[in-house]
Order: sequence, then structure tokens, then C-alpha cells
Amino acid sequence: MEGRQARPIVLSQMQREVLEGMVRQRHCPQAIAVRARVVLLAGHGLENARIARQLGCDRDLARRWRGRFADAQQRWAGQSQDWDGEVWTEKIAEILEDRERCGAPATFTPEQLCQIVALACEKRPEECGRPVTHWTARELADEAVHRRIVLSISPRHVGRFLKGGGPAAPGGASLAQQPRPAGGPVGVCAAV
Repeated sequence: MEGRQARPIVLSQMQREVLEGMVRQRHCPQAIAVRARVVLLAGHGLENARIARQLGCDRDLARRWRGRFADAQQRWAGQSQDWDGEVWTEKIAEILEDRERCGAPATFTPEQLCQIVALACEKRPEECGRPVTHWTARELADEAVHRRIVLSISPRHVGRFLKGGGPAAPGGASLAQQPRPAGGPVGVCAAV
């Protein structure tokens, strides 16, 4: 990529105002603010290396966001003349957000994980024919497979999920950390 000319960015007054507004926002995620700064500096004619030095970021980051914005400007050409500030804000925010990344699909559905939590909170292990007084990750994993909630799940995965890797409850506590109602069954809800 050395020796290639950086793609020129020519910002309209509205685009500049939207980007500057994003940078000034109090609750703007840092990544979005840096990307908006990259585009603003590119709009002032700075090269990627200089943008990177000025913002303390990688030159590839400056090149990537300059390129994405330039691509978007080409797509917007001819249809953006009637857009107001609200539409511009939406379009620019969309460009500066992270794209979906490829990766392995989720192994378990939220319903399956909820059923495992419900199992742990509803019944005592001895009521399920388990020779223990408190649920362990291994016992829960075995019972979930036995009940055909999942085809297979490792005790480690159950433990990680219940200790904080699962859906967050109000206030940021994991499902396993939520307080139990008084007199409720003893299980993972209190023990893990």
C-alpha cells in the first residue's frame, strides 16, 4: 500500500457538522469518536500517516475509515441532496459503526441457557436423583443432557455461564448472582 495516494475526502458542511457533533458528544463511544476524527482530518486533506500520528492510532485504522467513508460518499451521490441533519446523522453513524464479523454461531440458544438456570433454581439435585445436596457445574451439565435441554455441554461451560458469562441481570449481576427469594430452593442460584 506504500506509494498509493490516499483517497480524497471532501466533506459537505452538513457532514462536517454531524461528524463534529459526534466527536463532542458526551456519551459517544471512543471508537466512533476516533473514526469521526479520522474522517474530519481526512476532510482537511491530511494523509493517513499524519492522521495516525496526530490521533495516536495505527495508519491502517486511518486508511480503513477514510476508505469506508469515501465508499459511502460514492453510494450517497445523487440521493443525498434532500437529506436533513437527522438522516445525515443516521447515515454517518451507520458507516462509523463496527460491521458484523464472521465467527462461529452461538452453540446454545438463550432458551436452552434459561432452561439450565431454571433447572438449577427450581429443583434440588436430590429431587432429580442426584447424589449431591447442591448443584455443581458437572451435575447441571449432566442433568441438562439427561433432560435433553442440550445434546451436550461441558461442566466448564455451565460454570462460566452461571458465574458471569451469561445474560446480565438488571444492575449488571449475572443470573447466578441474583438474590433468591426467601425460602426458595437451595441450588446454583445461591451456591455458584
